[in-house]
Amino acid sequence: MTPTPGTAQLRALGTGAVLCVTDAAALPAARDALRRVIDAVDLACSRFRTDSELQRLNTRAGRETAVSPLLAEAIAVALDAAARTGGMVDPTVGRAVRRAGYDRTFRRIGGTVRAEGTAFPPVPGWRTVALDRARGTVRMPRGTLLDLGATAKALAADRAARAARESAGCGVLVSLGGDIAVAGPAPDGGWSVLIADDHAEGLGAPGPVVSLTSGGLATSGTSVRRWRAGDREMHHLIDPRTGEPARHAWRTVSVAAPTCVAANTASTAAMVMGAEAPRWLAARALPARLAAADGAVTTVCGWPEDPR
Repeated sequence: MTPTPGTAQLRALGTGAVLCVTDAAALPAARDALRRVIDAVDLACSRFRTDSELQRLNTRAGRETAVSPLLAEAIAVALDAAARTGGMVDPTVGRAVRRAGYDRTFRRIGGTVRAEGTAFPPVPGWRTVALDRARGTVRMPRGTLLDLGATAKALAADRAARAARESAGCGVLVSLGGDIAVAGPAPDGGWSVLIADDHAEGLGAPGPVVSLTSGGLATSGTSVRRWRAGDREMHHLIDPRTGEPARHAWRTVSVAAPTCVAANTASTAAMVMGAEAPRWLAARALPARLAAADGAVTTVCGWPEDPR
């Protein structure tokens, strides 16, 4: 007898989380595993929680600080993402993000905020962060604020999918705000994933649907997380070269990769780099869909064309 699939939805990391399993009987075990991973990542990496380990690290910028193995891993992942993208994805953008007005959870921002200013100096740069994983310490220049938002949520998705798979013993899909990771055997035909501007839209919303059987998939965009500061439109994707919200050619970029971290790293970098993104993605053999502001769609490396 074929097991019946199951789905659960919850709030996590300031966004919506979806958990799908190929066997509904295993859903409680998978959900418990997901929650354990999410709670641990939130406590280690949140820049909004006053009690998070990342907040403590940021207040100690300029001094060598001991960190937990989980935060050390998250910082290592962020620094690796920076190295792989030539600095297009940089964890030292924290002060720039705050300067743009993103200083609280997006649900609390609303449509208009008061930004700290209109001048956006370049960020300190990921190479200024010294992580010693053997000793479990981090040192970064005084005044640096780390923001792990570009990679920590994807890392949580990868870790949660593996943990849920181990606990549930069946195929699992985890989506955290559109960052998707799968583990274990997929259902027949794969997991159906809607590609949309807003990750909260259901499968009945407009947009292409792709099938995912392994690895990860991430969509980055600025249609949802944007606001006004004075007379200027702002969003959460910072260009480390300028320290200000990226001026890009794309509304959304979706990328499939062996892990959710790799997919999110690539989709974020593509949003920041703009017109050069298709060539950059193709050189790395990453299937991707890039949607421009006018609706025109570019696909690379075998990503299926949108249905007409």
